[in-house]
Amino acid sequence: MINNYTEFEQFLTDLKERPKLLLHSCCAPCSTAVLERLLPYFDISVYFYNPNIYPEEEYIKRKNEEIKLLKELDIKYIDTNYENELFKKEIAGLEQEKEGGKRCKECIKMRLQKSAIYAKENDFDFFTTTLSISPHKNSKLINEIGYELEKKYNISYLYSDFKKKDGFKRSIDLSNKYNLYRQNYCGCQYSIK
Repeated sequence: MINNYTEFEQFLTDLKERPKLLLHSCCAPCSTAVLERLLPYFDISVYFYNPNIYPEEEYIKRKNEEIKLLKELDIKYIDTNYENELFKKEIAGLEQEKEGGKRCKECIKMRLQKSAIYAKENDFDFFTTTLSISPHKNSKLINEIGYELEKKYNISYLYSDFKKKDGFKRSIDLSNKYNLYRQNYCGCQYSIK
């Protein structure tokens, strides 16, 4: 188990081959710097599972930006269904929680669980997420969820804190380079506020 960014960097340095990594992506801008960081070390497929995004037009816009970026970079893309009603059911009773609170924890868990299951069923070596690149996301919480799912599904979770070493700043620079749409809210209707 990797516990911090220094251990993460050492892990990457010690890799002898390019394991298969399923990278859950929340959006193209967040994918940019994460892909740049991980591509030298992993055979990556990007998994776009974001039932939280609202409205559906916004979901489609973000999905299309992801596809545009991945075509440019020649990276495998795995599509999923838009399941906003399932998301609402999952977070029922938490709608009024503050951003970053219990609702967000359940949202992250829902998306990472689906990613872990897909990774396990499709013979990936690791799964992880782009979510930790955001300065608004709690990397410690994301990694705790990832490690819980690692144990539950017997699929290795790759530690992430991609905001380190100016990761978020780099994602802004790369978003400009690739002319990507950058949204101004996390995704769900409750985060629009």
